[in-house]
Amino acid sequence: MFQSRNQLKMWILSALFAAIIGILAQVTIPLPLVPITGQTLAVGLAATILGSRYGSLSVILYAFIGAVGIPVFSGMSGGFGVIVGPTGGYIIGFIPAAFLTGFILEKTSFTVIKGMIANTTGMLVTLAIGSAWLKFAADMTWQAAFSSGFLPFIVVGLIKAFLASWIGITVYKRLVSAKLLSSSQQVSS
Repeated sequence: MFQSRNQLKMWILSALFAAIIGILAQVTIPLPLVPITGQTLAVGLAATILGSRYGSLSVILYAFIGAVGIPVFSGMSGGFGVIVGPTGGYIIGFIPAAFLTGFILEKTSFTVIKGMIANTTGMLVTLAIGSAWLKFAADMTWQAAFSSGFLPFIVVGLIKAFLASWIGITVYKRLVSAKLLSSSQQVSS
């Protein structure tokens, strides 16, 4: 009984973070090809707080909700066309990024420094997958995809990685101390 209640709580938290990702995706700084959005910050928060399994679940849920047409992607967009379009690789890249970020924290420790390492790694995974996708979806050269889909986002990505680490670890520790989340919940089923 306790196990199923615990799992239900984690599923609810995953759904909540899918909504948070959708909300922060609307915080947008438009750029010509790929906008700077708050969704990457939200993905980092989900992975930092919920861990690899449930952080990834929240991102998968977010991507699914957007793919079926609910306007949760940046600029209140949605639909499968966004997923297969030039920026779709970033959305797909959020899934392994969330898993890897949570996994690194679970295998090391939930500190801001480890969180920064984990979130920076996740950010680089997202940018690499997104840039590769951009190259093919927009029929660009590798150099053009790298210079327009990777390089411009490194500095702001590092800032978001720090924020996700600092805020995420703080929230995680408070949830654990309030017994609303246990440190073993991220990896248990």
